[in-house]
Amino acid sequence: ALDTLVQRDVLDLMVELTRENGTAVLLISHDLGMVSHYVNNVTVMCEGKAVEQGSSTQVLHAPQHDYTRRLVDALPKRSAGGSRRTVNGPPLVEISNVVIDYPGRPRLFARAAPKRAVDGVDLTIRRRETLALVGASGSGKTTLGRAIVGLVRPSSGTISFLGKAIANGRSADARAQRRDMQIVFQDPYSSLDPRQSIAEIITEPLKLDTELDRKQRTARMDEVIEEVGLTRDLLKRFPHQLSGGQRQRVAIARAIVRQPAFVVADEPVSALDMTVQKQILLLIRSLQERYGFACLFVSHDLGAVEQVADRVAVMQDGMIVEIGDRDDVFDRPRHAYTRALLDAAMLIDRRFIDGAGARKAVAQ
Repeated sequence: ALDTLVQRDVLDLMVELTRENGTAVLLISHDLGMVSHYVNNVTVMCEGKAVEQGSSTQVLHAPQHDYTRRLVDALPKRSAGGSRRTVNGPPLVEISNVVIDYPGRPRLFARAAPKRAVDGVDLTIRRRETLALVGASGSGKTTLGRAIVGLVRPSSGTISFLGKAIANGRSADARAQRRDMQIVFQDPYSSLDPRQSIAEIITEPLKLDTELDRKQRTARMDEVIEEVGLTRDLLKRFPHQLSGGQRQRVAIARAIVRQPAFVVADEPVSALDMTVQKQILLLIRSLQERYGFACLFVSHDLGAVEQVADRVAVMQDGMIVEIGDRDDVFDRPRHAYTRALLDAAMLIDRRFIDGAGARKAVAQ
């Protein structure tokens, strides 16, 4: 749940303290990039069993067990040949000089100073495009994403969707816009109603389409459940009876069931292991190709961003400090903050640092 800069600082502190105190550490993680940087020895577990053990270099360079090989194969890899595509055409979403302030904490004998979460942001998102919004925790990424879909009201500036200003509240315009805008939250366990069955969760948005009868809603549910890779036998279950990956597939099914034009994916894979992350990212891409929706992909996982983004916008302290095509931002970053994020990212192409300069020799 930590951004790359904070994650690096926390783990470096752990290195320092363990060396000072001679402490052993058992580090439990599904982040193989981090594991490759910080551990001496690795034990790979599958279904309650230790299926492979050895040094980090041995296990991750030359995995012997099929499950370990699948984990390593699932590591983020950028597709060759530059960015996935160039998206042209008129903007679907236009953001102009948007400012979002939150009330500050009241202080004795002083007025509460507002906290500025988003500070003068300008962005455009086109049809079928995936724009990744990256930055440290608290940089304003999620707030901006929620403002676009009308869940947060800007203090100033304008946000338009299909040429019309975003409507707030329960007006007819707001309801019409929200039909075409959906959001996938970070934690599907908390964003899915535990009292509803999977069938009820997926069909609930369709009840807003008064022209659809029950038979048509069921047919659409059957169609979308297959598209997200789930089986009908799960429809009578409840969220707590599913795995994390299955729950996120349900959340995605709920988001696309009305075929929206725009989807905000807010950290959709941060709580999932490598193999499930890869599956969910491929699912999002395939659904985008099928339905043609634009996507704002909010994340601090630069490995995931490399796999899905057409363009990347970098946020710092509520402002966009850099924006460009994915490969330009990753390979030729212009802003110092972007370079710091990339330097702190424990991507697999920088793994297995050994010798005097290594961070590792920390944990098993």
